Amino acid sequence: MNPFSEMGKSLIFFGVFLILIGIFMVFGSKFPLIGRLPGDFSFHKGNFHFYFPLGTSILLSILLTLILWLIRR
Repeated sequence: MNPFSEMGKSLIFFGVFLILIGIFMVFGSKFPLIGRLPGDFSFHKGNFHFYFPLGTSILLSILLTLILWLIRR
């Protein structure tokens, strides 16, 4: 197989992935559960605010794993 063909497919995949990330960043606030799942930790103390989205990270990891698994099949 032509090495440029493989590189082209990879670039198309990463381009689509970047477009999806961009769409999510623009419209992400409209999804009600993202950022407010159980397991997302938020600490407030005076002027200090710390937010650690553990539940959201786990959910996104599972979804990306399933999507990539389906693509490889």
